[in-house]
Amino acid sequence: MKILLAALNSKFVHSSLALRYLKAFCPDKPNNIKIREFTINDPMDFIAGEIFREDADVIAFSTYIWNVRETLQAARRIKKVREDAVIILGGPEVSYDSISIMEDNEYIDYIVRGEGEITFSELMEHLEGGGRRVEDIDGLVYRKGDKIRSNGERRLIDDLSIIPFPYGEDENLGNRIVYYEASRGCPFQCQYCLSSTIKGVRFMPIDRVKDDLLRLIRLGAKQVKFVDRTFNCNPAFAMDIFKFLIETGTDINFHFEISADLMDDDTLRLLREAPPGLFQFEIGVQSTNTGVLENIKRKTFLPKLFSNVMAVKQGENIHQHLDLIAGLPGENMDSFARSFDDVFRVRPDMLQLGFLKLLKGSGIREKGQEYGYIYTDEPPYEVLASKWMSYGDILRLKLVEEVLEIFYNSHRFDNTIEYILANRFGSPYEFFLQLSRYWENNGLHRMKHGPKKLYSIMYDYMTAELGMSEEGVNGLLKYDYLLMEKALVLPEPLKKTEIPNFKQRCFDFLGDPHNVEKYLPGYAGFSAKQLYKQVHFEVFSRGEMEYINMERHKDTETVILFDYSNPERIRGKARICAVEI
Repeated sequence: MKILLAALNSKFVHSSLALRYLKAFCPDKPNNIKIREFTINDPMDFIAGEIFREDADVIAFSTYIWNVRETLQAARRIKKVREDAVIILGGPEVSYDSISIMEDNEYIDYIVRGEGEITFSELMEHLEGGGRRVEDIDGLVYRKGDKIRSNGERRLIDDLSIIPFPYGEDENLGNRIVYYEASRGCPFQCQYCLSSTIKGVRFMPIDRVKDDLLRLIRLGAKQVKFVDRTFNCNPAFAMDIFKFLIETGTDINFHFEISADLMDDDTLRLLREAPPGLFQFEIGVQSTNTGVLENIKRKTFLPKLFSNVMAVKQGENIHQHLDLIAGLPGENMDSFARSFDDVFRVRPDMLQLGFLKLLKGSGIREKGQEYGYIYTDEPPYEVLASKWMSYGDILRLKLVEEVLEIFYNSHRFDNTIEYILANRFGSPYEFFLQLSRYWENNGLHRMKHGPKKLYSIMYDYMTAELGMSEEGVNGLLKYDYLLMEKALVLPEPLKKTEIPNFKQRCFDFLGDPHNVEKYLPGYAGFSAKQLYKQVHFEVFSRGEMEYINMERHKDTETVILFDYSNPERIRGKARICAVEI
């Protein structure tokens, strides 16, 4: 029997951990099980054609809110041309209303509910005629004649160590995000999250986790993303893993979802030892309105959270990604603006503005009518309106999210935004709100814009809407652009400051070994011509320097050297220094 495990990921760089678990848990069938991964953006003709060509007897799909529509479409098409193929679905999107899904989609033969490793393995044994009766397989929904039957709940796996390492020794992990979990479950009861429906947390043995991480390093992974809902819910466990990874000396990036308020002083001291870029933290703040947090049963000590975020930030070695959720019960626009400002003031490396999703099986969906929620019928069941926010409010926040992503989270305009906030706006939210209105009023939300075009848009906004001087705006945007891009030609309408014989003076500077030793020590032995290709010199006028945060050079015409050879690990910016040429 040939078995195909299929997933439609949201992007090519993503990978399906669930499929790899299922295959690894069927060790007696290694040659019969194959994994195929696609993306939701692939043409359906391609997806269905590739699955058909595998000529599998059993086709199992991993199903989530981001892929259920396309997955059902692919499964339906395959069943039309392969009536004898057994179609299986699993995953959170089909686990909470399995019977109605099978009633609406007659081409589905089985649904695996909840944790799938044991259920799937037993189902494969049944399909291969191994003697196991389908009625005895817990966690399974299936057809029997013209009836749909649902067996009892599958007990959670107590000992996670029985689940084999999910990645094959021949896998090329260098071009994808590699997902890994050291625990299952979450100790918190956040009502928008499905983890709240499962009590308790189960951990992999610590030595097993360390062995697995070493294997991922050997397999060439570039980024490992832990899918643990709250990685540091056991602070001692988390600290042991942090310490272990620091000591490995690897340059891989490890991403963790953490509760920042659970970090103690010992953990903070340890994290300062991490090399830049080794760790990346995602921290769900969601709201700073304590009443809202009570409504969703989220326990967060906000003063400690922000204090710890700032302590980590001071180390300049860990990327921190903080989340807010718009549409939570009890949060209106004024409350959300305060939450936004509270989070923005710690200057996270990324501020993600998400929108509440009323997931099947979640507590907040059960209270949807009480809260006046209107949400999309189709996945991802995103909020459209509530008792506290109208649809117009949600649309406004969508545009705030858009400009936040483009102008702040990209880090292309860091110095420009800091200047605007310091001199024009008391509230970060008010700035992004006004920018979103400018964005909409000029129809900019209706089209895509290349990176260079964004500088032109910001130039027009700052000069026309904020009334700033063209010289100051030119300097800020030119400075921000060159921190991210090495370019001889600046975006329109930015202008260079010209000085006589500039190119030759740059070559003369680079030809002096003392200058190279002082400003570019990593380039010893390079010729001036070679160096010129790796760096950039730019002249900033006195007027421009008044706007740029380089205190010692505000009163003079200044040449800034941009070194792109060894960018900052956290935000990827060029290293700079003011030089005389």
